[in-house]
Amino acid sequence: MYCPLFTDSKTRQIRLSNDLAKMLCKMFYTLGLVAAMLSSISAISHDIGRSNFLLVIVDDLRPALGCYGDRRAHTPNIDRLASEGIRFEKAYAQQALCGPSRNSLLTSRRPDTLGLYDFYSYWREVAGNYTTLPEHLRNNGYTTVSLGKVFHPGASSNYSDDSPYSWSRTPFHPRTDRFKDAPVCSGQRSPPARNLICPVRVSSMPTRTLPDIEILNAAKQFLNSNREEPFFLAVGFQKPHIPLKYPKRYMRFHSLRKFVLPDKYEWPINVSHVAYNSWMDLRRRNDVKKLKLRCPWQKIPKKYARKIIRAYYSAVTYIDDLIGQLMNELEMLKIRKNTVIILTSDHGWSLGEHAEWAKYSNFEVALRVPLIISIPNLTFKSYDTRNLCLVSKAIRSQNCRTKASVDECCDDCKMIANPVELLDVFPTIAELAGFPVRSCPRKKSDSIPNLCTEGSSLIPLIEGLLRCQSSSWKNAALSQYPRSTTHPTCTASDDEPRLRDITIMGYTLRTIRYRYTAWVGFSAISKRPDWQEILAEELYDHSVDADENFNIANLDASHRVKSDLKNLLIFQLNNE
Repeated sequence: MYCPLFTDSKTRQIRLSNDLAKMLCKMFYTLGLVAAMLSSISAISHDIGRSNFLLVIVDDLRPALGCYGDRRAHTPNIDRLASEGIRFEKAYAQQALCGPSRNSLLTSRRPDTLGLYDFYSYWREVAGNYTTLPEHLRNNGYTTVSLGKVFHPGASSNYSDDSPYSWSRTPFHPRTDRFKDAPVCSGQRSPPARNLICPVRVSSMPTRTLPDIEILNAAKQFLNSNREEPFFLAVGFQKPHIPLKYPKRYMRFHSLRKFVLPDKYEWPINVSHVAYNSWMDLRRRNDVKKLKLRCPWQKIPKKYARKIIRAYYSAVTYIDDLIGQLMNELEMLKIRKNTVIILTSDHGWSLGEHAEWAKYSNFEVALRVPLIISIPNLTFKSYDTRNLCLVSKAIRSQNCRTKASVDECCDDCKMIANPVELLDVFPTIAELAGFPVRSCPRKKSDSIPNLCTEGSSLIPLIEGLLRCQSSSWKNAALSQYPRSTTHPTCTASDDEPRLRDITIMGYTLRTIRYRYTAWVGFSAISKRPDWQEILAEELYDHSVDADENFNIANLDASHRVKSDLKNLLIFQLNNE
């Protein structure tokens, strides 16, 4: 055991027993060290405007990470980043689909505000000329750069990644993107195919590289040529989005025998079919086609399902390696100490839960994302959260006194359990940069300014955590997903309905304990829900059902909770 407050002249950590660590930390606490640390928080928040920002968006990444407690994961670099930052345990996307989620993240507006639930229109043309996060920073002196998949490419970002508004230079896309669906997945006894599972030899690929490697190299090149001016660098890695194409060498970290299917590899009997996603994108892959599954309900055989899970985790390890190289580049260039790093994803991904795959739903696994924020001088280095843990939590918190070690207490001090949303990233970065944005008007009838947020800055939560104090915060995270019919039809419209085909909207509310979901009638013309037409409801109690296998919405004992959450959901929709 060690207490980071004590180091020798060469800054080597001195090992201490738990009791001695607590005693020495208490001595420093009584001498007022904590007060000195905490008084620095406000000053750092004001000074951080001179820092750089690195936003890393990993496509389709659920919290399959060691730092989130997933023992199957091999993610040493993201785990290292988490050790230098704050980890948000309950972070949620606003829609489990790439384009709408990224638009919400980068504009801090909900899908209902943007009027976009698909990939086929541009919010500046159909909703409003809303200022984006990179645009706001660019307007305040930052060089803003997009590398890889940041906005979703295509119509939803005006075929330009929202250039020239958001970016100081033309966004970068790798040359190898054109080979995304090329038949390069080889088996021992089969010709190259367009498979779901696709470990490859990089040297055998077209141009002998892969898109994410190109994105990493572009990021390194930018960092080496832009050391002086403050920058906002957005790096969008493409994996583990399907196809699960990754360098074969990463399979060695993931033996097939460690992967098992969820205990409930089946669709819950008391959940409406409107909630089901038919995972049509997987069915179109050559290797899945060979399984000859009856759509929509026949499950992927368990043997092959385990291989899919293994491939997903291998692809995550591949991206973790690239992120580690990016972090090392920051350190080598001596700009890590001046760079705030934010890591997140556009949404989660189902790996057999409810016998579903991919995203396209309102379940926890589709909406929950990792969110890690690492702030120099605040969450690591001289004033890191571990110091504050040892001094404050281990001494003052009754919970910590019952724990086996101060290490466990310190893990608590680096994690925020409140529900947060991707909407909150924009106002958080803006506040750290010294250019905070105001909240949007709460009444829908009010005119909406181009620059405002429907989220909330996370800084109060972070400061409250570092002070070991509770902070007032929103009651729940709000997400949604559209449907065209009440039952799956095994067409593309099942999972990705176009706006004109949407007749149902599923709204879901996640509190610390519960998830409540209501599927209601929806007008594609007015883009409004009809709360007189509730087609189905779901309620999950995460204190006893973290996997959301038991819908208790129709139980008499759940009536009051369901009613309260429904009213909260409608209130939030009408007042944001």
